[in-house]
Amino acid sequence: MSGSLNKVLLIGNLGRDPELKMTTTGQPVARFSIATTETWKDKAGEKQSKTEWHNIVVWGKQAEIAEKYLKKGKQVLIEGRIQYREYQDQQGVKKTACDIRCDNFQMLGRMEDGGGRSEGSYNRGGSSSMANAPDYDDMPPPAGGPDDDIPF
Repeated sequence: MSGSLNKVLLIGNLGRDPELKMTTTGQPVARFSIATTETWKDKAGEKQSKTEWHNIVVWGKQAEIAEKYLKKGKQVLIEGRIQYREYQDQQGVKKTACDIRCDNFQMLGRMEDGGGRSEGSYNRGGSSSMANAPDYDDMPPPAGGPDDDIPF
C-alpha cells in the first residue's frame, strides 16, 4: 500500500445539466454540480440541514454519456477523487478551485425517471461553465486504464 488515498463517494442531486466541451486536443470534458444534504436534530430536537455543493468533472466517453443522460434534479452516485486547480479570474486574481474528478458514476432512482442500471452505470472507459472557471486544456487527461493506479 502506498500510504495515501484520495477517494470520494457522493450521492446527490444534479444542480444543473452537464455541460460538454472539447479541449483544444479534442478530449471531451463535462462539468456539472451536485448537492448533498446532511440532516440532524439539534439539542432542542429541531430538525437542521446543511447542503454542500460539489463541482464534478468527467472526461472522455463518460463525459459524452453524462451530457446525454444526466439531467438537473436527478440523483446520481459519483466515485472519484478530489483535485485542486489554480487559475486566474477575469480580473487577473489567482484563485483555487476544488473539483471532484469523476472516475465512475451511476444514475440512481426509478428507470422511468432516468435512473437505474440499464443505462446508468458507467465506468471510466477512456477517458461548462462554473463561474469564472477556466477550460481544462492545462489539466492532464485521465489515465488510460486501471493499471495506471499501481504505484510501481
